Amino acid sequence: MSALDEVLAKAVSSGAVPGVVAMVGNASGVTWCGVAGDAAPGRPMTLDKVFRIYSMTKAVGATAAMMLIDRGQLDLNATVESVIPEFAKVRVLEGFDGDVPRLRAPKSRATIRQLATHTSGFAYEVFNPDVKHWLAATGAPEIMSGLKSGLFYPMTFDPGTRWDYSIGIDWLGQVVEAVSGRGIDQFCHDEIFVPLDMASTAFECEGALAKRLTAVSARGADGKLAPFDIAPPPHPEFYGMGYALYSTAGDYMRFMRMFLNRGTLSGQRLLSEAAVDIMLANQIGDLRVRKLVTVTPTITADCELCPGTPKTHSFGFVRTEEDVPGMRSAGSQGWAGLLNTHYWFDPAKDVAATIMTQTLPFVEAPFTQVYGEFERAVYASL
Repeated sequence: MSALDEVLAKAVSSGAVPGVVAMVGNASGVTWCGVAGDAAPGRPMTLDKVFRIYSMTKAVGATAAMMLIDRGQLDLNATVESVIPEFAKVRVLEGFDGDVPRLRAPKSRATIRQLATHTSGFAYEVFNPDVKHWLAATGAPEIMSGLKSGLFYPMTFDPGTRWDYSIGIDWLGQVVEAVSGRGIDQFCHDEIFVPLDMASTAFECEGALAKRLTAVSARGADGKLAPFDIAPPPHPEFYGMGYALYSTAGDYMRFMRMFLNRGTLSGQRLLSEAAVDIMLANQIGDLRVRKLVTVTPTITADCELCPGTPKTHSFGFVRTEEDVPGMRSAGSQGWAGLLNTHYWFDPAKDVAATIMTQTLPFVEAPFTQVYGEFERAVYASL
């Protein structure tokens, strides 16, 4: 496994990352783990370091919803407004008259399935200039404000007509709350984190967890990384299941291994095998996950993981539809977090892996090269 250690060491020595944790596993357990560099200036990276995992939260939110579907408490095809009536207020943004938005009613009603698959009509402002304009023109809060009013972005297309990366799973977390009668933080703690022994995964980074938190760096115009202050809002009005969690490589590996074990881990069953099949299947039909083009390059570069490979969306993950030579298999599932925490799991090859740092921009070229080298080294080691 020395090739994997070399990838991490090179990532630090080249200046791609200040520090990194990576881990590989399968259904039976962890098969390799490694660290390199610093978690913060003067603090060496260690395996137990905590990361702001941002959009890696989405898979946890989708899993919470699938648990309710599995129990017969929620219908995959139910409309969102049948569970949360105020969702009916959401309109489609068609454009602007100056700074005045032109809005209309959607031609179809968004469903639970569409929230989980980014086909519900919403789009993120970092990849959509109209949503960015709408936020500036209206003064409405962003989704990551932690304010409930931040959920009410306009749609940019009619539900079910295309895929666009979005706030859908933030709404899905609200659906879980409405159906379960519990806050999403309590539901995830009781139903996911405790059964999977994810003791270092939480919605608030406080106490002992805060002492293990990794620092964030952003690459400036000079090409160098410098300290940067960013984190999910503490104690918000609502926890957004698109971004709110803190976790570790080890904890997230346990979460992925639950799927490799078809819904169970260490004697704890979270999902039936039938529910796992539903969750990992293509849930968007003939639609495809597209390249995301940035409108905020300081935050994210253009994003196309596994470029050139057709991708769909399962209930919570981006799903590759063809084998990637020397890399993941068809049917593999994965995604990432804003600060370059990435993961995938490959049921066909029985492998899961995560590579975590805390840098901006998201998927910038230096990190993307490291990620590709890491994935190729993982498959070469099998």
